[in-house]
Amino acid sequence: MQLTLLKEHQLLEGLARNDRKITEQVYRDNFRQVQAWVQAHGGSSDDGDDVFQEAMTVLFQKAQQEAFRLSCKIGTYLVAVSKYIWYKKLQQQSRRPDFTPFDDGDEEGGTQFAYEDDVKVQEEREVHFEQLDLAMEELGEPCRSLLKAFYNEDKSMQDIAALFGYTNPDNAKTQKYKCLMRLKKLFYATQVQK
Repeated sequence: MQLTLLKEHQLLEGLARNDRKITEQVYRDNFRQVQAWVQAHGGSSDDGDDVFQEAMTVLFQKAQQEAFRLSCKIGTYLVAVSKYIWYKKLQQQSRRPDFTPFDDGDEEGGTQFAYEDDVKVQEEREVHFEQLDLAMEELGEPCRSLLKAFYNEDKSMQDIAALFGYTNPDNAKTQKYKCLMRLKKLFYATQVQK
C-alpha cells in the first residue's frame, strides 16, 4: 500500500507540473471506470465524458495546492468526485428531486466533506478487496477455483459438479459452503492482522 501511495504522489506532482504524459496516464487509467459508473447510474456516454472532465479539473486544482494530501489512489478520488458531480447534476436536472446526497448549506465546505466521505468509503472497499485477494490466495485449490467458477463465472452447481468431479450438485454445494467458511475465516484473520 505504501508503494502505491508513493506512485500516486508522483502522479499528483506530475499533474501539479501540468505534465502532459502524466495527465494522459491518469486519464487512461481512470476514464473507463468513471464513464461506466455514470452510464450505470442513468447517464449517457457524453455525460460520462463531462463528469470525468469535471472530476479531472477538480483533481488538477487540488494537485496545485501544496497542502493537498491524497491518502488513497487517484482512481478512488476521481470516482468519489465523479459520483458527487453526477448526483449534483441529477439533482439539478430534477431527474430525482427527492435525492439530496449532501448538505448544500455550505457549497464549498459541503463539497469537500462529500468528497472526503466518498473517498473514505472507496478506501475501505479497496482495503477489503485487498484482504479478500489475500484470503483467496491462502485458500488454495480446489476451493479457489470452485468459488471463482461459481461467483466470477456464474457456473451452476450442476456445471461445478461435472467440472470438479463431484457425484451430484448437492455434493458440490456442500463443498462450496465449506470453501466459503474457510475463506471467511481467512478473510477475518487478515483483518485482525491489519
